[in-house]
Amino acid sequence: MELSLICIKQIVIMFILVAVGFLCGKTSIIDKNTNARLSRFVLDVVNPVLIFMSYQREYDPALMKGLLLSIVLGLCSFLLIMAVLKIVYFKNKTDGALIVRFASIYSNCAFMGIPLINGLFGGEGVLYITGYLTVFNIFVWTHGVALFGGKKEISPKKIITSPSIIAIALGMISFVTGFTLPQIVSEAGTHIAGMNTPLAMICAGVTIAFTDIKKEIRSKEVYAALLLRLIVCPGLFFLVFRFLPLDIPETVFMTVLVASGCPAAATGTMFALRFEKKPELSAVIFAATTLLSCLTLPLVVMVGTMFRQT
Repeated sequence: MELSLICIKQIVIMFILVAVGFLCGKTSIIDKNTNARLSRFVLDVVNPVLIFMSYQREYDPALMKGLLLSIVLGLCSFLLIMAVLKIVYFKNKTDGALIVRFASIYSNCAFMGIPLINGLFGGEGVLYITGYLTVFNIFVWTHGVALFGGKKEISPKKIITSPSIIAIALGMISFVTGFTLPQIVSEAGTHIAGMNTPLAMICAGVTIAFTDIKKEIRSKEVYAALLLRLIVCPGLFFLVFRFLPLDIPETVFMTVLVASGCPAAATGTMFALRFEKKPELSAVIFAATTLLSCLTLPLVVMVGTMFRQT
């Protein structure tokens, strides 16, 4: 019951923020061009700060072991679903298929995952989900960008100089060395990181305001994304790692399972805006998966908890 309430609370907050963006779009406070610029600001400035600030914590060898294991599990889960979707969409190269693939691979693991894990396991679980977030950000800024912009958008120089990749590297170094920012700088960074969720949700809401929802909701891509993102992805992770002869700590296992079962990432809508690849469809998928996750996420955690207790 407690987990269900946490899920519902987060979803209500998300939809309030999306509603604000929707109203801003309908009243022309934010137009399409402004929304595209705002999404670029979130991707290139706010998101990297959020990543770096997640590593601003005291070093602990035991936590480091769990963090590394969560990175390995996250890596395996991403590679698994990428391989499955590459086979499923081998011949389908349309923009709609691209949107579905991205939404199915990349979840809203930060906004939805962090509070859920915090409610279940506290600070230890939150640290572990940063391991999954590390893998998420490495892939989203390499594989994800390539999905939208093609391989021409990916190069060693672009990867190394990507704000989010730089933030991951600096964050890891700060965690291992125990380096912490001065208090006043840390507080400023916390405020910037805090803008990530509201701005991302508002961008999605503005996009929905310019979307023909009745048309998009009838699209088969929406239902494919719902099935893949909320059922297939966490289901694959659960079934595969259930049979592995590994002693995976419950907290680490549940952290990655919850992250893999979260709704579609708002990043997909921002990428769709940036590369002009059906942002309307991406926004509807984001909204639909978020709403339905109110039912699927508690189920995912319940099944995962039952397995870990056997």
